[in-house]
Amino acid sequence: MVRRSFKFLLRPTARQSVALAACLDDHRALYNAALEHRRTAYAKAKVSIRYGDQSAELKHIRADDTDGQGRWSFSSQQATLRRLDKAFAAFFARLKAGRAPGFPRFKGEGRFDTVEWPKDGDGCRWDSRPEHPRASYVRLQGVGHVRVHRHRTVRGTVKTIGVKREGSRWYVILSCDDVPAEPLPATGASVGIDLGVASLVTTSDGEHLTNPRHLAASAERLAAAQRDLARKKRGSRRRRKAVARVAALHAKVRRQRLDGAHKAALALVRDYDVIACEDLRIANMTRSASGTLQAPGSNVAAKSGLNRSILDAGWGVFLTILRSKAESAAKEMIAVNPANTSRTCARCGHCAKENRLTQAEFRCVSCGHAAHADVNAATNILRAGLALRHVAQAA
Repeated sequence: MVRRSFKFLLRPTARQSVALAACLDDHRALYNAALEHRRTAYAKAKVSIRYGDQSAELKHIRADDTDGQGRWSFSSQQATLRRLDKAFAAFFARLKAGRAPGFPRFKGEGRFDTVEWPKDGDGCRWDSRPEHPRASYVRLQGVGHVRVHRHRTVRGTVKTIGVKREGSRWYVILSCDDVPAEPLPATGASVGIDLGVASLVTTSDGEHLTNPRHLAASAERLAAAQRDLARKKRGSRRRRKAVARVAALHAKVRRQRLDGAHKAALALVRDYDVIACEDLRIANMTRSASGTLQAPGSNVAAKSGLNRSILDAGWGVFLTILRSKAESAAKEMIAVNPANTSRTCARCGHCAKENRLTQAEFRCVSCGHAAHADVNAATNILRAGLALRHVAQAA
């Protein structure tokens, strides 16, 4: 049994769309007010406000604003306050670890797009109209029964329900416990995979999965839309429409990237029982090289282009989906240290940066072994993964 999320498109009426937008705005206002409460209390009296304090005040806020905050679910508003509490907990954890702290910020209209109900049946109800077997509905307090485009079966027990706005679309997200695994037939095969920019995935068997470069394909349309946006007056209706066009283009790229990642991950999970991959720190790899005024970086333009290509490839999205599918299919995924996997000869084990002649060509300076550089790296990743697996089984 595993925990899974199911995301479905909502089909709200015009009136329900207005109510969903009002629900989102009121929860955003609550979040910002709670943040201001914490900031003011500490600045003026050095008092730290906790979630329990703000949750206790919530009933008075609802009583004083029955036409606003009072019309929404109490538990969903508590979830919004918990969201702020988690933001502060993460801030203090980063501060303690010596990283850039990133103090919690106020949420503008475009930076707050999700409302969560922490328990099915408390202010919300999934599949709320069973008398309509051909259509699914979710009931949300203050909004009503909203039709859902359910394109697949929901498995397990629905625990939490969330609503998210993406551009002009609304989605419902169900988090379910006790979702039964769906094991795929065993193949007895193992593979190592190397992630790249030229090819999204290269396997130790020599197969290359192409990188579709969705962002690059939409670059001209995005650039035109962003230039059009830059010419619009702030606060105007035309600017809002231009913002919506840019957001729609980015959303399309995101959906294309997700679709490609799902298909590539499913192909690997079907063909192999053990998948070894690199344990990549993508956030560190895509960090800017611009440096500071005192110590400016070098090759900033080239590094910026590489960062854009890595993010366009969607390595993090692909690895997350692959890990989820492997778990559900009862397949094994092993993360290995990526250090020197692209410099080490898969035949003799000699490690040197001179082995990597070009992006695609590998020739060992010790034994003369020649191969595609990414296939050589994937072979090293597979061997390291099988060694870790053997150690874990022997322990």
